[in-house]
Amino acid sequence: MVRMHVIVVGCGRVGSGLASTLVHNGHSVSIIDKAEAAFRRLPPGWQGTALTGSGFDRDILDRAGAREAAGLAAVTSGDNSNILTARIAREAYAIPNVVARIYDPRRAAIYQRLGIPTVATVPWTISQVVCRLVPESVVAEWADPTSRMILVERPLPAAWAGRHLRGLRIAGRARLVAVTRSGAPRLDVDDLVGQEGDLVHVAVMREAVEELGRLLDGVQPASSGSDSGATSRRVP
Repeated sequence: MVRMHVIVVGCGRVGSGLASTLVHNGHSVSIIDKAEAAFRRLPPGWQGTALTGSGFDRDILDRAGAREAAGLAAVTSGDNSNILTARIAREAYAIPNVVARIYDPRRAAIYQRLGIPTVATVPWTISQVVCRLVPESVVAEWADPTSRMILVERPLPAAWAGRHLRGLRIAGRARLVAVTRSGAPRLDVDDLVGQEGDLVHVAVMREAVEELGRLLDGVQPASSGSDSGATSRRVP
């Protein structure tokens, strides 16, 4: 996994847990919150930078390393603050991986159409945010009773933009089942061509998760058992 610098705005339950998870995974993290007392939620000895201030204050964002950041998560308790922070991150700093937590589902749909990924306030928020901040990670959404087959979600890598998504399969072990595009689910996956911002949902046998990751990242699957939909060369 590529190590990167991430900014987390909001040190509540989700923000502190997200910052701790990212540091544990080897990333550098700056966390911002208006209340200095909020940083008490961080674990003792947490290896990161904590800044008191607003997530849409450019001076604070500069100090947090926004010009070098590869990801930003706005997870405060306010929809307006989160969206404003996300837009500044995308438009002023060109941070490639930005996600905003949204409480109002009507707003979430609007901002997803504008290209700003959103995450609802649900129990699996932290893993979903990590999925969007670190695109090569694979997040399990569901597992069958035996835990042998799981449904995973992952942002579509840039290498697959413009390619037929029917190639995202490994015979007998992994198959694309749905795509979320502009906030709307799609099941007509065999006819879809990948677009930037797509979120793919793949049913995969647990032992083939790493192989699926290589296929998504443009590397030839390890076995020769892929069907005709999977490429037999590196994805350009």
